Amino acid sequence: MEVDHYGVLGLPSGEEGANLTAKEITKAYREKARDLHPDKRKDDPNAHENFIKLKSSYEILVDEKARKLFDDLLRVKHEQQRRSAQQDSKRRKMMSDLEDRECASFAPDPVVMAKEEEKRIARKLKEEIARIRAMHANKGASMGTGSGSGLNQDNVGRKGSNGGGASVELDKEKVLKVSWEKIGEGYTAEKLRQLFSRFGDVEDIVIKSSKKKGSALVVMATKEAAIAATGSVTGDLNNPLLVMPLKPTIVADFPAPQKAEEPDRFSNLVGAGFQAFEDSVLSKLKKAAEKQQK
Repeated sequence: MEVDHYGVLGLPSGEEGANLTAKEITKAYREKARDLHPDKRKDDPNAHENFIKLKSSYEILVDEKARKLFDDLLRVKHEQQRRSAQQDSKRRKMMSDLEDRECASFAPDPVVMAKEEEKRIARKLKEEIARIRAMHANKGASMGTGSGSGLNQDNVGRKGSNGGGASVELDKEKVLKVSWEKIGEGYTAEKLRQLFSRFGDVEDIVIKSSKKKGSALVVMATKEAAIAATGSVTGDLNNPLLVMPLKPTIVADFPAPQKAEEPDRFSNLVGAGFQAFEDSVLSKLKKAAEKQQK
């Protein structure tokens, strides 16, 4: 099929063209004839030929039998084009699948790569867990109870900074317990190190958080730095820090007989009692921060 007679008259072909009435075809022909008439296109050498082609297409479309045959021809042609497009699509997919298989045959085995990555991550995780356990084994159970291992005696065993695994003794009076509410961004180990390093070197920070509250153990390099930080570090006004010594420093020059017989007030605050004390102090700090903002 070389000529689309509907297209010559400026009409849609296919199923839409087959539904056109004879009046619509005649109207389109007259409009096109006025535009393509040779008298209006004296400078166009093809004007006469184009007008004859227009008239021929019109005569075919107004003849009932000729138009039906032409519509059938269009339908068969469109069906062939559709099948050809489907076959081309299948061929393209087959070629694409073949190329993918060829690329996959030369690519590294993803199973081997995944196993290597798993081993690498597991090795680093094991090293990190060993470091934390060596420094504060069962630190949650040791808060003021005096039993177990980790931060539960006057000194705490931790892994040496040289990474050799040797155990050194760390004075518990250099360890600070820090608490805060889970509001906004909270506090990271790096942010806590920046706050406490103004009062001396920070040896280590271990963060332990729950859904409602964050807490951390900050190990200062000296007792003096721990004492200075206890009374000075408050954190952000919107989320103040509660800083308490894990073991308050005992001043030997001014002994108090009565205190020598009584256990330390912070050491007795364990379990639910210590939690209630923390909540109370944090609440007061927050109220004070809100007043300062006003």
